[in-house]
Amino acid sequence: MKILVIGDIIGKPGRRAVKELLPGLKEEYGLELVIANAENVAGGIGVTPDTARELLESGAGVLTSGNHIWAHREIIPAIESIPLVRPLNFPPGVPGRGYLLSGQVMVVNLIGRVFIGNYDCPFRAMDELLAGFESLPPVIIIDFHAEATAEKMALGRYLDGRVSAVLGTHTHVGTIDHQVLPGGTAYVSDIGMTGPVNSVIGDDVDSVLHRILTLMPGRLSAAKGPVMFTAIMIDIDVRSGKTNSIERITRYID
Repeated sequence: MKILVIGDIIGKPGRRAVKELLPGLKEEYGLELVIANAENVAGGIGVTPDTARELLESGAGVLTSGNHIWAHREIIPAIESIPLVRPLNFPPGVPGRGYLLSGQVMVVNLIGRVFIGNYDCPFRAMDELLAGFESLPPVIIIDFHAEATAEKMALGRYLDGRVSAVLGTHTHVGTIDHQVLPGGTAYVSDIGMTGPVNSVIGDDVDSVLHRILTLMPGRLSAAKGPVMFTAIMIDIDVRSGKTNSIERITRYID
């Protein structure tokens, strides 16, 4: 089974890249499922029902998120009707769900705690989820939305052999450590963003520099110009749930 996981998609430029490139990639690689991180698709922060549906219409099957999931409140009443997951280790009582079943695949969203926020333990949350099923689906993919590389690596090693993939998001900067761990779990510290090339992690350069130099608050917006599409493709043995190979996919559009 070949699965493509797209990193943080930034605003309208990122959505355009997905719309233009994903159909061709699905045909080229014979993809059976596309997972996309949607937590920055609406104006560069958060997700709305309309922007989520735009990604689904472009070919994504399951959407993941992170710390910006509630930036647009209209997503709250709609979250149950969209194949969108929020972090599993959010506090009890939070709307939405932390995992989603899609055929033979379970997609899980976790959020880190180091340098990002005071959330429940992602390690224990994953232990509880895995223990709660009498019969787990063969393929389990985790989007670990976290800041610290060490925390991401630690979770990858902790779950090695128990899940099919632990793939990092959130920093918007792709890392070169994609690998299959000894137990058969695919791992990368960060997939990277799908968004404007001439930017600061997707945002307009001048706006970011003004905020840094003046310390004045201000809403950032997605940059303009050429766009990069960044994703990780994994080939998984459905019988064992172990990953055969992991490949970084990078494309550009004007």
